[in-house]
Amino acid sequence: MKDTPISFEVVSKKIKESNLEKLGNASIREIKKLVDQIEKETGEKFVRMEMGVPGLPAADVGVQAEIDALKKGVANTYPDIQGIPQLKKEASRFLKLFLNIDVNPEGCIPTVGSMQGSFAAFITTSRMYKEKDRILFLDPGFPVHKQQLKVLGQKWETFDVYEFRGEKLKAKIESYLSKGNIAAILYSNPNNPSWICFTDKELKIIAELADKYNVVVLEDLAYVAMDFRKDLYHPGVKPYQATAAHFTDNYIIFISCSKAFSYAGQRIGLMILSDKLYEKKCPDLKGFYSTDLFGRAMILGTVYALSAGVTHSAQYAVAAILKAANDGEFNFVDVVKEYGEKAKIMKKLFTGNGFYIVYDKDENDPIADGFYFTFAYPGFSGDQLLGEMIYYGISAISLAITGSERLEGIRACVSLVRREQFPDLENRLKKFHLDHPVD
Repeated sequence: MKDTPISFEVVSKKIKESNLEKLGNASIREIKKLVDQIEKETGEKFVRMEMGVPGLPAADVGVQAEIDALKKGVANTYPDIQGIPQLKKEASRFLKLFLNIDVNPEGCIPTVGSMQGSFAAFITTSRMYKEKDRILFLDPGFPVHKQQLKVLGQKWETFDVYEFRGEKLKAKIESYLSKGNIAAILYSNPNNPSWICFTDKELKIIAELADKYNVVVLEDLAYVAMDFRKDLYHPGVKPYQATAAHFTDNYIIFISCSKAFSYAGQRIGLMILSDKLYEKKCPDLKGFYSTDLFGRAMILGTVYALSAGVTHSAQYAVAAILKAANDGEFNFVDVVKEYGEKAKIMKKLFTGNGFYIVYDKDENDPIADGFYFTFAYPGFSGDQLLGEMIYYGISAISLAITGSERLEGIRACVSLVRREQFPDLENRLKKFHLDHPVD
């Protein structure tokens, strides 16, 4: 048997039992299940980098507010589908103070995580105009977004943005929008999985093209204010979170409470509709809803059909978190900087042992250290590398499932890797490098 840190026999057996034809095509949850089973049988702890989940305690201010709300009896009452007034008010303030955009509280809608928000947006935007029936993804991206479209039976287009940064982005996007069938453009910023961050120049290109072709910008800010190259926690003071909303009023923004506030377990996020989009009338919506007003169709049509409101107590929690951040009493950015600090150390461990970073630049600037990074090893495809690293007690996901064209790569999430695991990670990487010498 091979001399690997994790039993070669057990790993081989569990991979076979998983019935996964190619690990590189496996979903995040499938990789998690496989590694859980290997850990259980071997008793060995993996360096877990497959799941993009928080690794820090939930924000105390939110926990206490939720406890207080439960004690007051909100658990026995349905919340308003549009969200409690406190949350809507503080969400609107947060957008002004940290993104420098003005949005009426009416358009700030709590959702069951950002995933419900994106699902609702895919449904509603694709029904605005009969001829616009598909979503354009600026990839790489979160694999579950495409899974949502598969479930809906909805079409999409996609390209990997890495070779089309800066001014080159304009012609590439326009080649899709000019066909007239794109309803919305979706991207994340900072990006999952690559952690690239669009510049203001690129966001302006996206915004102007969206306006030119009457397409909705779907901006996923799951990692809001987490570009740690800038200090983005100064309420009402520059610099602000970069956003296409600075250049267009034709947008929907998704803000996750899972990462920036470590409040993932309560499944709550925010979907932000611009004032103009909220009031927009689209006659084709009447084929599916009782109204042609976009905001009403979204909230009382799509969102209501998906869930009769977001957990009542969780709304009080997020209202309190946002108020504390808005009032300058809770520096959530300082808390989550731990992710960037861990990424910096971990990337050095990888590059010091023959690996290289796949997505390594934002145009001409080095990429930020953050929640994710991408890596590869000479001579391996992403699928091969993922399969081999399982034997070394290191788990991640292949970039193949993210829409990336850089199929040699793997996405690593730093959140669940504890600092005390760094020696194990370094030893396993050294062993891998020794077993796979590079010419």
